[in-house]
Amino acid sequence: MGDAVELEAGGRTVRLSSPDKIFFPERGFTKLDLARYYLAVGPGILRALRNRPTMLERYPEGVTGESFFQKRAPKNTPDWIPTAHITFPSGRSADEMCPTEVGAVVWAAQYGTLTFHPWPVRRDDVDRPDELRIDLDPQPGTDYEDAVRAAHELHAVLDEYGLRGWPKTSGGRGIHVFVPIEPRWTFTQVRRAAIAVGREMERRMPEHVTINWWKEERGQRIFLDYNQTARDRTIASAYSVRPRPHAPVSAPLRWEEVGVAHPQDFDLASMPARFAELGDVHADMDDHAYSLEPLLELARKDERDHGLGDLPYPPEYPKMPGEPRRVQPSRARKQPPAAT
Repeated sequence: MGDAVELEAGGRTVRLSSPDKIFFPERGFTKLDLARYYLAVGPGILRALRNRPTMLERYPEGVTGESFFQKRAPKNTPDWIPTAHITFPSGRSADEMCPTEVGAVVWAAQYGTLTFHPWPVRRDDVDRPDELRIDLDPQPGTDYEDAVRAAHELHAVLDEYGLRGWPKTSGGRGIHVFVPIEPRWTFTQVRRAAIAVGREMERRMPEHVTINWWKEERGQRIFLDYNQTARDRTIASAYSVRPRPHAPVSAPLRWEEVGVAHPQDFDLASMPARFAELGDVHADMDDHAYSLEPLLELARKDERDHGLGDLPYPPEYPKMPGEPRRVQPSRARKQPPAAT
């Protein structure tokens, strides 16, 4: 697999063992190709990860081998990579790595990290998100073009409420839209704002978009996954390589590219050339921080005028105040009514 090599990453020397190990057999991409990719898009992925607690999705033997998600910073994390102490919904906690330089990304690639999953917080305040992340997830019977249609309507919704989103491909069939926000609100409040956006999208596109948590109720629609804003839920970062045979990447887009560009346009081989030509098309995200108050007022209006309160959390979360019964509808119909 070749002798170890040393790579220069932003003034940091990072050792890469087994550089010729094949990570993507279908394309022939090696561990060295992965590391060089992250060097090529370094300013972009660092912008997406900087100072964020980050979970690592690792494939030590490549995309066809076993994988795991690593929440806790590895024991051999260098002392030049800072960490942040974060708390999970279960009450347990951990220290997660918080990249502050490109060398940290290349160091993680050495250990088979393909995808980086940053929290929507910074390490100086891990309880107040600074991003509202909206995940448009195609359901069976829908595809990327359906996600595009939903994304353009989402663009209009955000604009009407004084917000701006930055879109990117998921690396699969979906689209992610990130809105930078002031770090003033809790995870619960940010999730409530995402639900309000989802309900507004449902009103505008009832046959096309759903926020129904239960799969049996979603139908052939785009699912706006509001629970991706819950504590400890993360979304693949911009520029992350996704664990699929053709090595796609999660590609930041300009709004005018949504529907013109396609996910298959962006992979480990093609993205460096785009980055060299255009740079990071989301580079200005950190220059903005919007208020969530317009969306929180929409949420209050939904509850006041229509009785639309909270929605179910994922099954591993503790029961939350105001949350409805966490039972899928088909099972609920079979259960006897609760005793009074």
